[in-house]
Amino acid sequence: MSSFDSPQVPSFAVVFAGIQRGLIRLQRIPSLILPAVLMPIFFVVAFSGSFASIVELEGYETDKAVNWMTAWAVMQGAAFSGMGAGGLAGTDLENGFFDRLRVAPTRPMALIGGLVGYCICRALIPITAVLIVAFAFLNADMPGGILGVVMVYLSGVGMSVVMSFLVLGIVFTFKTLKSLAIAQIIMFSSMFLSVGQAPIQAIEGWLHHVAAINPITNVIRMCRQGFLGEVTWATTQPGLIALLGMMLGTGIWARIRYKKVDA
Repeated sequence: MSSFDSPQVPSFAVVFAGIQRGLIRLQRIPSLILPAVLMPIFFVVAFSGSFASIVELEGYETDKAVNWMTAWAVMQGAAFSGMGAGGLAGTDLENGFFDRLRVAPTRPMALIGGLVGYCICRALIPITAVLIVAFAFLNADMPGGILGVVMVYLSGVGMSVVMSFLVLGIVFTFKTLKSLAIAQIIMFSSMFLSVGQAPIQAIEGWLHHVAAINPITNVIRMCRQGFLGEVTWATTQPGLIALLGMMLGTGIWARIRYKKVDA
């Protein structure tokens, strides 16, 4: 029976299978997650120490560098985790397994959804690890309470989805695992050209203008607000709009490039 005659596999089953497959691979090769965990931990530890006195400047809204840097480290770890979708898809493209998936009787977005779902699960690991280090060893504050923690996870998971879609679009375009290098450049550039390390008031010149229009700036602000004070809708709304906009744009990009895999 051909794939045209076969009944279509339910999308939720395909998504679940994709998530399960990714997690099994992660369990067998735990080193895949190490960079996404160790690098943000290094960032929050190193920068919280080296930037200890810089928070005295106007705009930081806290007397502890760790309260400022933890959100940035979380976003770095989440973005790194999102690259796992491209890693898995790139491997499948190179060994031919992806061709078998494409002829299966299922919706394309279900296959993409499985890869993205896997990365959401991956993102929870570095987010949690950074928070444990920040609170247990670096004496971070969370005046925003449980809502502040929710904002951290919401921002981090959302960024992992955005990066998953972006990386998948790149991998579908170049059809090779080596194209992840392009995604890494985009990720690092977008993170550094934001308010990750410094408030917008402290950034000058063209960097100020880039950071002001960078949508990741609003996502970092949403993530960081609980470390600096109460969680407010005025800070949360721009972050949610930025996340949804980036998800929509990168999701469309991934779907379009998926169609071009055979081109």
